[in-house]
Amino acid sequence: MAVTDTENPLLGETTCSSLLHKLQEIWDEVGENDEERDKMLLQIEKECLDVYKRKVEQAAKSRAQLLQALSDAKIELASLLSALGEKSIAGLGIPEKTSGTIKEQLAAIAPALEQLWKQKEERVKEFSDVQSQIQKICGEIAGNLSLGDQAPSVDESDLTLKKLDEYQAQLQELQKEKSDRLHKVLEFVSTVHDLCGVLGMDFFSTVTEVHPSLNDSTGVQSKSISNDTLARLAKTVLALKEDKKQRLHKLQELATQLIDLWNLMDTPSEERRLFDHVTCNISAYVDGVTVPGALALDLIEQAEVEVERLDQLKASRMKEIAFKRQGELEEIFARAHIEIDPVAAREKIMTLIDSGNVEPAELLADMDNQIAKAKEEAHSRKEILDKVEKWMSACEEESWLEDYNRDENRYNASRGAHLNLKRAEKARILVNKIPALVETLVAKTRAWEEDHGISFTYDGVPLLAMLDEYAMLRQEREEEKRRMRESKKFHEQQSSEQESIFGSRPSPARPAGPKKVVGARANGGVNGTPSRRLSLNAHQNGSRSTTKEGKRESTGSIRPAAPVNYVAISKEDSASHVSVSDAVPASP
Repeated sequence: MAVTDTENPLLGETTCSSLLHKLQEIWDEVGENDEERDKMLLQIEKECLDVYKRKVEQAAKSRAQLLQALSDAKIELASLLSALGEKSIAGLGIPEKTSGTIKEQLAAIAPALEQLWKQKEERVKEFSDVQSQIQKICGEIAGNLSLGDQAPSVDESDLTLKKLDEYQAQLQELQKEKSDRLHKVLEFVSTVHDLCGVLGMDFFSTVTEVHPSLNDSTGVQSKSISNDTLARLAKTVLALKEDKKQRLHKLQELATQLIDLWNLMDTPSEERRLFDHVTCNISAYVDGVTVPGALALDLIEQAEVEVERLDQLKASRMKEIAFKRQGELEEIFARAHIEIDPVAAREKIMTLIDSGNVEPAELLADMDNQIAKAKEEAHSRKEILDKVEKWMSACEEESWLEDYNRDENRYNASRGAHLNLKRAEKARILVNKIPALVETLVAKTRAWEEDHGISFTYDGVPLLAMLDEYAMLRQEREEEKRRMRESKKFHEQQSSEQESIFGSRPSPARPAGPKKVVGARANGGVNGTPSRRLSLNAHQNGSRSTTKEGKRESTGSIRPAAPVNYVAISKEDSASHVSVSDAVPASP
């Protein structure tokens, strides 16, 4: 090994070169040969190399440790950044140093790690608080309050703000659900309170059977909101509502019986007022009964006792009650135009009561059954009877219109003429509907008779026979009108021929005669209104007469005469007026 270093006498430092130079001086002084010198130098070089190797290894080991520490720090930094949802340390306000020595990089990462650890601790605390509230509310909903006492396990691998927002959103939903459940619980409790008040039941014992926390002594936030509590509350409310419905139905039945018995026996109003609290709910809906104690059991029992007392009293007044029911039955038949024998029916009732072979309750039940059947029959006849009334009214208008058309003075400008004109217009419209009305009435009557298997009678007269008679009389009137029109046409033709032979001659002026007033017809009453009952034999063979003018009029019609509000007027002698009886037929 060549020795080039020399001792620096100014610095007085001992270096490898100065020591090697000193060794050479010693070798020269001793007289060592070159072989020994080379061997010694090789040994010195080897020892120096070993020292360098040890130092290099130590330095390499230290560098590896620093690199591992830097790698661990970077991994921990990346883990914290990932857990906290940070993209880089630049977001924390710390510059990111990726160059420089290892120690410089470690020194740059250290404050970031410290800040991230602090932020992680705060984030874990936030997660723990939110999860604790979530766990507590879930325990309240599930009915397991011990869940709220357990510490929540926080997943430290995901502490991002997004995950925290999800937990907070879940907490808000649970808080809303808790609020809704609490509202439902309070509504149920309020409903139970109202129902217990109406039914006369103990509210406190009823609601505490569901859950002890539902009484008024506990705070609102301490009340149970579990699924089981809500289900039991709903079941309790349903049971109370059903009980209320049944009690109201029972009370309404008793109230109906009371009113029927009162009406049958003409009970004075003073006695009735004692049970106003019972009868006031006779037509009430279930939700409409809110008065406390309105459906209490003692009130229902009181009404039952009164009904039983009145039933016993009714037995002693049986005849009076039975005749009252018979009167109701006769009234139903009269309105339905059904003929019965009321005298025989009353005699039969008297015989049954006097014989004692029938129980009063059975007799009244039988009469109630008859009344119900009579109402059903009257209801089945109602549509046909309504059309019969329309038909009769149309017949009255038809009769009035014929009388009106016969009056030659109907167009005189006298008082009330415009009213008769308007009525005539309406009457013509109504008369034109008679054929269709009769056709419909016949079809419905036949359908009714096929369904019931009996003849439909109107005050004892078969309705189809009445309609057939009307159709026959109407056809006769139409034939008579046709003959009158032909006769008139023949006379007018003869007059025209005579005028062509002998020349026209002026007709004498027609003197203005007195006003013609149409009186009551043979088939009408004194006020021009016909009897509402139509007979099969009525007016069947009516007489016919011939007037001085060659016109024949039929008195065999079943239509009424002109009513008292008809005003007869004289015809004006003017060429501008044309007789309606010539231009318009009296009936369709």
